[in-house]
Amino acid sequence: MSTVLIVAVIVVFVAVVAAFLYFGPGRGNRRGSLRSRFGPEYDRVLARHGGDTGAAEAELGERVKRHGSLETRPLTPETRERYVSRWTGIQEQFVDAPQQAVAEAEQLVGALAHERGFPAAEDRENHVDALSVHHPHHVNGYRTLHSSVESGAGTEDLRAALLEARGLFGELVSTKEHDPDHGHARARDRQKVLPGRHQPKGEGA
Repeated sequence: MSTVLIVAVIVVFVAVVAAFLYFGPGRGNRRGSLRSRFGPEYDRVLARHGGDTGAAEAELGERVKRHGSLETRPLTPETRERYVSRWTGIQEQFVDAPQQAVAEAEQLVGALAHERGFPAAEDRENHVDALSVHHPHHVNGYRTLHSSVESGAGTEDLRAALLEARGLFGELVSTKEHDPDHGHARARDRQKVLPGRHQPKGEGA
């Protein structure tokens, strides 16, 4: 067999192996795992990368590598009650001062996250990335809260941002975070923490 033919065979073999590793079952399992773990956050990152699955998964994989092992700290009952009371006050304050209420809500969620063991809000990239790994279904509401404050959004957009961010607040302050049936249990717990009567004016029960 000539040297040229041997080289050609090797090149083809390497290409086949590379294709298998890229498109094979392992990659499919990883993709399914990331999509399952991140839910709406997976779709958001994928859209931001223009549909480039490889780039999106590389970013999400790096987040998991950096923040996946983070262990959250529990809140004492007194601390939990203090945060719930402050959130209730913010929702009531919204009627008269929506911009200020939303700004205070962002600060409150950031402080609560840090108290639970997440990076400080001042380190915004790591702060939000870590939250996205552990609370992917609600972290975008926190982003919306921040962008609404930064852009000077109108009252209706501020109201929507506050209500959306309430999901992350409820997750962070919940006492049932590690319940195996976390989806329903945490939803029930958030209803106790965030009663409908304290919603911003104009929002139904």
